[in-house]
Amino acid sequence: MAVKIRLARHGAKKRPFYRIVVANSESPRDGKFIETVGTYNPLPDPAEVSLKSDRVKHWLGRGAVPTHTVKSLLKKEGIFANST
Repeated sequence: MAVKIRLARHGAKKRPFYRIVVANSESPRDGKFIETVGTYNPLPDPAEVSLKSDRVKHWLGRGAVPTHTVKSLLKKEGIFANST
């Protein structure tokens, strides 16, 4: 089972709000997930990101792979310091 850290979309039409979740890579985008590790709201300027950094580090240590978008959010928050 490949585990990914990715965004799950919530909110109304044209008003997106995302949860940062740990999920099986075969699950649908807004489907079943293992754990919620944060939120991302792109509407305000600057965008609001809140993370449970200890849980994100736990899942990264267990081999979870973040998507490109989540990886950039983690880098901005200073959690994912890897250059790749």
